[in-house]
Amino acid sequence: MTIDKPAATGKLSSEAYHNNLQAALMQFDPEVHKLITKEYERLQGTIQLLAAENQCSRAALAALGSILQNKTSEGFPEARLHGGSGVMDEVEKLAIERAKKAFGARYANVQPHSGTTANQIVITALLKPGDKILSMATSHGGHYSHGFIDSVTARFFNIESYHVDRDTFLIDYDEIRKQAKRFGPKLIICGASAYPRTIDFARFRQIADEAGALLLADISHLSALVMGGVHASPIDYAHLTTTSTYKPGGPRGGLILSGKDYDHKIKTASGEIPLWQLIEKTTFPGVQGTPYFSNIAAKAVFFKEALSEEYKTRQVRVVENSKRLASILLRKGYNVLTGGTDNHLMLVNVAGKSQNLTGLAAQQCLEQCGIVVDKMLLPYDNNPNGVSGIRLGTPIITKNGMGATEIDEIAGFVDAVLSNLKSSGRAIDQSIADHVRKQARELAAEFPIR
Repeated sequence: MTIDKPAATGKLSSEAYHNNLQAALMQFDPEVHKLITKEYERLQGTIQLLAAENQCSRAALAALGSILQNKTSEGFPEARLHGGSGVMDEVEKLAIERAKKAFGARYANVQPHSGTTANQIVITALLKPGDKILSMATSHGGHYSHGFIDSVTARFFNIESYHVDRDTFLIDYDEIRKQAKRFGPKLIICGASAYPRTIDFARFRQIADEAGALLLADISHLSALVMGGVHASPIDYAHLTTTSTYKPGGPRGGLILSGKDYDHKIKTASGEIPLWQLIEKTTFPGVQGTPYFSNIAAKAVFFKEALSEEYKTRQVRVVENSKRLASILLRKGYNVLTGGTDNHLMLVNVAGKSQNLTGLAAQQCLEQCGIVVDKMLLPYDNNPNGVSGIRLGTPIITKNGMGATEIDEIAGFVDAVLSNLKSSGRAIDQSIADHVRKQARELAAEFPIR
């Protein structure tokens, strides 16, 4: 079998080269093409309530699948190690300028391969092995890269975790302040993967300043809301801000931002260096090699989308849909942590809804019925059968056009599943599963992937 080649002689245009890429894949590797088709059909036929996922546009997908992915060019614009990098410089500078505008930042680094890598770059830049980090416990909503026991962060640095209040499940800033003054961290990390309420970045900066620490805000879960103006921005409070770029609706990748502290002087063995310059030296050659230019181009496309009024309006609807779903579940008797949500996600303790029900069983039974959620370990979770929670989010269904009417239907689907599990709490009657799955598929079909 030969790889499909455009039938043309002489110079081939970029449009002709990039045309019908899926057809080329189908001809050369039908197995992979079939799996891609299978995943599209899965997404199109189910209700996606995942808080950590989103959908990038077809325009961004086009950039991801472009010839830019072939270029190796280590370093930063106008300081590359490889020849032929002029166009890549233009691509990266465009992405940088759009990122800065979208977030109101004074510095942006678009090279990180992921949100986790962005965190690793920042931590490696600012700290020496053994330095102290104060970060949110993973079981209370913090991200694994913030200091989970098996992470690289925990392997090389001294981690102490802060926790949410045992009764309210809210961040207790007074307790964190006391903890920071006692522990003496060099870096405090704020931001979470499973926290449904507003985060007070200004308060975190006050705590960091009092403790003599630097502040990193990881807003991977909040970055869309920050760009949309529906959550306070950390850009001028945190010394550095990180995010993934896929959670807010762009391509896979990471981003490092800084506001007024972008040129804050950091002491190193060779003298003082501005914060932004230290971050770039740590990015390359410190942590990464060549950037993924197709991803950087797709990031540029996404930041242009994020600057649009349509994107900003959508973030308002994301929060409206999230609040509505949480309030309906509360009325139906579900234990929604903190009594609701301020953002795109909610946490539900399902352990008391049905005998022996766990978050894993809830996730599996809901997915059997065409509704995709995440199981979730909750703060102070002591369920002997496993994790007690599920996490639900509204970014994907909102992007596909769903609103209040559909949220009401979806809440009914979730309740129909979780209220009708068998006594084991691990299975659902097949007739109920078939009925809910049919309804979920029909609703999803009304709102195709955008």
